[in-house]
Amino acid sequence: MSTASVPKQPQPPPPDAPPPMPPHASEATRLLCAGTYLDPVFRDRVIEELHLNEQRIVAPSLGFDAARVLAHALRARRVEVGWAAAIVGLWIVGWPLTGGAMAVYLLPGLLLATGVAVRGDDPREPAGRKAAALAMRWLGRLVFAVLLLATVVAAFSGKEEAEAARHGYVDGPKGLLLGLLPGLSGMLGGHGTIGALQAWLALVLFLAVAVCAGVQRSQFARALGGELAPERFPDAASDPAERAESPRFQRLKERIRLEQHAPLVMYRESHPFCGAGKAHDTWVLAVQMRPAEGREPRPLSNRTVLDTVRSLLEGLRLPPQYAGHAVRDRLRWLELDECVFLPAEGMTRREDAPYGREAFEAHRDRAVEEGAEKRRHFLRVRVGGWEEELVVTVHVRVHTQGRMLMLEIAPHVLMPIREDFKDADRMAHQLRNNSPFGRATWAAGQVPVSAVRSLFTLFRAAGHGWQLLTGGYGNALPEGPAVSVRELGAARSRSLFQQMDVDRYLRSIQDRIAHGVRTALTEHGYRTGEFVQKVVNISNGGVHIDSVARSTFAIGEHAHAASTAGDGAHTPRTTSPTTDGQ
Repeated sequence: MSTASVPKQPQPPPPDAPPPMPPHASEATRLLCAGTYLDPVFRDRVIEELHLNEQRIVAPSLGFDAARVLAHALRARRVEVGWAAAIVGLWIVGWPLTGGAMAVYLLPGLLLATGVAVRGDDPREPAGRKAAALAMRWLGRLVFAVLLLATVVAAFSGKEEAEAARHGYVDGPKGLLLGLLPGLSGMLGGHGTIGALQAWLALVLFLAVAVCAGVQRSQFARALGGELAPERFPDAASDPAERAESPRFQRLKERIRLEQHAPLVMYRESHPFCGAGKAHDTWVLAVQMRPAEGREPRPLSNRTVLDTVRSLLEGLRLPPQYAGHAVRDRLRWLELDECVFLPAEGMTRREDAPYGREAFEAHRDRAVEEGAEKRRHFLRVRVGGWEEELVVTVHVRVHTQGRMLMLEIAPHVLMPIREDFKDADRMAHQLRNNSPFGRATWAAGQVPVSAVRSLFTLFRAAGHGWQLLTGGYGNALPEGPAVSVRELGAARSRSLFQQMDVDRYLRSIQDRIAHGVRTALTEHGYRTGEFVQKVVNISNGGVHIDSVARSTFAIGEHAHAASTAGDGAHTPRTTSPTTDGQ
């Protein structure tokens, strides 16, 4: 009988210790940085939000560092643009040198690029669209294979044979192949005569393009094995992406790091919780503050209720007495802070946002007792599970007005990082350990689409530069964040284990919040029965009924209720198919 060996896992620190990794070194940050090398669409969105639109305040960065993701996005773009320029240069030089033979290979490149565009990134695309994309990609590969074979045949054929084939004097497959390239070249404006020298030059240029594509891909593998490796990533000082000499980047990097983890949240009115993820079962609960029997109620402030709630939430960090510090639970690293939401509209400069400590404390002290419209105070509760990949944030707000207590609970959940980003290490390992034949085959397959793809890359970079020069973003009025980098890199769903953890975190936090409010009401001489009943009903997805007096109601799917009134008296009659006749 043998037993499986379980690797020893590091034990968490005591409850009062900070999380094991700061945001700039978290696994979520590392995977998002890797994603900028994998997905050009994600990379462009990051650069557009954080670099191009410099008037936009960054969204709260829960568990990650947006500045470091931007650094790698800019570095990945520089690398891609450099290699794209080299590849386009090879195609341009090869056009006259090969007598127009290089132009012929744009046809399979266009077919392959169109097939990729038609396919898209959504796995839920209709079957017909998937089939059309597959057919176009295979047609492009077939056309490229035929053209490559024709180039090889032309390279090993003499001048007389090529001239005879051009006039139709060579029969059979060889004659067709020898006449294919000159015919297509002439149709595209080329010389119409391709000899052995032009064919050899075309093959050499194809080899150079393949080498460029292979070296570019190997740089991604080197980055994942170097500065983005799990053991080296925490050392941000040695990250070459952080040391970019661009003054604009260095200025924005410092600004982002000032804003992204500040307790003051400058928001856009259309999306106030940008960066927190998807809303999850929001509560809004109102109860009458009725005096308890035999007690004289005392004034109850919002601050008193929040302090009671906070003390109970802090208790979630404590491990079971019998387990000591050996227990592993993300609730032990539960984070509690107070934040104030302010609208970004109305400022004239991004630097005018009141991020100073004294300014924030002044806003907090005034906002905590306000009824709130644009300025809102929240107690923020955060749990970063699965190495900061699954983030649960609960915003709590309490307000007492007109002998009513209002409780607002706004939970949000950040989904895990995209699956393809999490597979970056696996892909890099496969690239580094692939056979020379496998690398050569992959590089050769990139040749036909390289020209189209590189042109698109250069056009995107040129468009970004043009917007940067002419958009006037530097002098634009400040605005709140439009999108969150973390939300852009999030998956659409989570696993069952992760869903179970989300439910556990939320139920634990919501129960402590409700218990804290109930405790505050009790200690200050108010009834709690109505509050408890409403909490139970909201938790179970039901509807609370304040009173059944002078009311008519029915229970059951096919139940029917009616009432008759006489002299102001109501006599309810209720029937139900599940109870009548029993």
